[in-house]
Amino acid sequence: MNGCAELLRLNELPFSEKIPVKNVASNSYDVVGDIAIIRVPQGLAPKSSVIAHAVMQIRSNVKTVLMQTGAVSGDFRLRRLEWVAGERKTLAVHREFGCVFEVDLACCYFSPRLSFERKRVASLVQPHEVVVNMFGGVGCFSIVMARHSDLAKVFSIDLNPFAVEFMRKNVRLNRVQGRVSPLYGDSAVLIRERLSHVADRVLMPLPEKAYEYLDCALFALKPNGGWIHYYDFVHAGKDEEPVEKVRDKVAAKLSELKMNYAVPFGRVVRATGPNWYQVVLDIFIG
Repeated sequence: MNGCAELLRLNELPFSEKIPVKNVASNSYDVVGDIAIIRVPQGLAPKSSVIAHAVMQIRSNVKTVLMQTGAVSGDFRLRRLEWVAGERKTLAVHREFGCVFEVDLACCYFSPRLSFERKRVASLVQPHEVVVNMFGGVGCFSIVMARHSDLAKVFSIDLNPFAVEFMRKNVRLNRVQGRVSPLYGDSAVLIRERLSHVADRVLMPLPEKAYEYLDCALFALKPNGGWIHYYDFVHAGKDEEPVEKVRDKVAAKLSELKMNYAVPFGRVVRATGPNWYQVVLDIFIG
């Protein structure tokens, strides 16, 4: 076991059956480095070992399969995981867009499904900008921005001390020292005490907390304004538009705060459950 892997509840299941690999949907698992994380409906839990080996057959680079047994939860947004097949480990090295990220999935949040967003936001950063990433995790958004733009600096904050340690390591691995500044603590406190009015752009990739922290994001922006990349979860029925629901929610708060703003772009990042969506808004404060 590596790092915080003692948090895993180990579970050995015999591989005594085979399942057709075509029946394993690609959206039923994530791959982080050489670790696959499967999500198995409760009724199929006894078949988790069978499914795990099918995933390993599909993805030859996968050396470990973990099963997610509960929703992402807690202040550190951790998944509840059980070992199912392959090597007993939770430490992975993940690569995307020329960047490398080391992460322990037992004590840090990481989603490969946000890779498009990481590159999209990086493509929007202008030369010499200062960015505040309020929820930096192990450094993925911040490091992709630093590697794929000519920004001046990104202050990358996280409340999870394990994530900050991996962020510091990933900054060194990607040779972006001096451009990415990892900071441990509550972003609301750090912005108030150290980072008020410094940012051209603020990133808020924590949907559970973004609305609560929106005032802090505004306080981080320079006096002449700038951009906020705001992420939120929303429930939307078949006759409702997820992006518009989030836009209306944010507009009400910004209007209450008497802000001059525009929301020129929004998109559904991904579906997270039946009628539940993760949405991003690019908000300009002027």
